[in-house]
Amino acid sequence: MYDCIVIGKGPAGITASIYMKRSNLNCLVIGKSESALMKTNRIENYYGFPNSISGKELFFYGTKQAENLKIEMKEEEVISIEMRENFIVKTRDNEYEGKTILIATGTGRKVPSIKGIKQFEGKGISYCAICDSFFYRNKNVAVLGSGDYAMHEAEVLKPVAKSVVLITNGKETVQNRNNSFEEIETPIEEIMGESTVSEVRFIDGTNLKVEGIFVAEGIASSSDFARKLGIVLDETGKNIKVNQNMETNIPGVYAAGDCTGGILQISKAVYEGTVAGLSVSKKMREQK
Repeated sequence: MYDCIVIGKGPAGITASIYMKRSNLNCLVIGKSESALMKTNRIENYYGFPNSISGKELFFYGTKQAENLKIEMKEEEVISIEMRENFIVKTRDNEYEGKTILIATGTGRKVPSIKGIKQFEGKGISYCAICDSFFYRNKNVAVLGSGDYAMHEAEVLKPVAKSVVLITNGKETVQNRNNSFEEIETPIEEIMGESTVSEVRFIDGTNLKVEGIFVAEGIASSSDFARKLGIVLDETGKNIKVNQNMETNIPGVYAAGDCTGGILQISKAVYEGTVAGLSVSKKMREQK
């Protein structure tokens, strides 16, 4: 049992974990080393680096600092967060239990550039199987994606829907995983229908009749987790709403960094990580 499970290994998540560790909390940081920071070639506007620094270097120094403090870190992809007596965080092969959760996974995923996908949002296009599976009972549906997150969404739909097809849109599915779903790897040309989704047309001219499509490309984003937990998002539907203590509307769930919106800067992520780490520490002291 962890006092806090931090989801995300970027500046916000690592900073928060450092403050929690210094408050003698038992925290776990889970995430893939795919932070947006890694893609930044040169940083010249961050305090303390007069000759600039690369994002890759800064990411390395941050995680190294956490390792030196003996903070536990896992290089895994989180596919689900569940609320039970405590919080259960699931990855492909493991699950972890925490008293609190900090979401620090960066900005939400981009909507795939597929003709018809924006047109049918809320009319057969969904981004949350747990939220919307009820509306697709005994219907033929598809999951758009090829990774562990897509597999997870398909498993959620399996006992509810009449059929579930995995559409990878030209990508290969994850390896070393038992996959019982029909797969279509052919790239999509267009999602079609009248008032709601009714079929998918592929570039080879073939069609698939479906009544719903669940978008799950890439890895789960902050907004994906928020929808599943009932966390309130801002008017854009992408950013998590928090108060001055980085608390969401769900007790015990915090958010920090790019996932809360505003200016997408390292300095802002570090600040919010600091506030979140101190807030969780205070909450744990009060409970003890």
